[in-house]
Amino acid sequence: MTGPADPADRRPAPPAGGALCAVVLAAGEGTRLRPLTERVPKALCPVGNVPLLDRALARLAGLGLAGPATVAVNACYLGDQVVERVGDRAHLSVEPGSPLGTAGGVGKLRDWIAGRGVLVGNADAYLADPARPPGPDIAALLDGWDGETVRLLGQPAADPGAPGTFDGHVFTGFSLLPWSLVRDLPPVFGDLVRALWRPAEAAGRLSVVGYPGTFIDTGTPADYLAANLHAAGDGCLIDPAARVTGRCHRSVVGAGATVRGALTRSVVWPGATVDTSEHLRDVIRAGADLTVPAS
Repeated sequence: MTGPADPADRRPAPPAGGALCAVVLAAGEGTRLRPLTERVPKALCPVGNVPLLDRALARLAGLGLAGPATVAVNACYLGDQVVERVGDRAHLSVEPGSPLGTAGGVGKLRDWIAGRGVLVGNADAYLADPARPPGPDIAALLDGWDGETVRLLGQPAADPGAPGTFDGHVFTGFSLLPWSLVRDLPPVFGDLVRALWRPAEAAGRLSVVGYPGTFIDTGTPADYLAANLHAAGDGCLIDPAARVTGRCHRSVVGAGATVRGALTRSVVWPGATVDTSEHLRDVIRAGADLTVPAS
């Protein structure tokens, strides 16, 4: 006789509208995170020593969505790095020239989506559910879905009436879209807010599903650092392949990094160095020559 299923092992039932696939959006330039994103696309920036894209793929795998038949990743800016990182873990959609935006990126994948409902996630969204890391904690988006409405994952907004909110909530990185709306998305530049979400809201076909965990939009150096510090908890998160002989307080140190100096609330990227004379505080260090303050 078996006991009740562990919530972390729960898989969502197929939506009423039929089969489901997922798209991770990883094509953007990450301009607000420059100069870090001049070297690495935002989707591959590490949080807690794990690239954001890998976190998104792990979250989808927790829902039973994995492999190129059910998960796609789009790429454009520094796309060769994204393509190499994804490998055969997902279907790849490489956008030529400039990124097509959130709507255009999904539109370019219409032939691959091919009649399915699609769970769309932003690679740069940091979601954390301490009870079930990395969780199928977005499974509530799928529960009872009729296959015809738009659902957004969200959290209550500080100002419920502020622009960019939906039913008093801020968007937290994942949406669920029906094929009936996706099939008409053209593969040209556009965003999902204007192309699908607001029209669906006006037609009474949009709802917000609450996300009770931690959400951080990693778009700025300050928010990117905040996500890393959240991943580190109350201590330091040091990759086993890093060499740290200096002092470390509430910081994250990547693989192959060398820290001889001191760190306070900072992130040291893989392979980066911190010299003996340095005390980094509230910054991100990449390589030996780039230090980005979080303020």
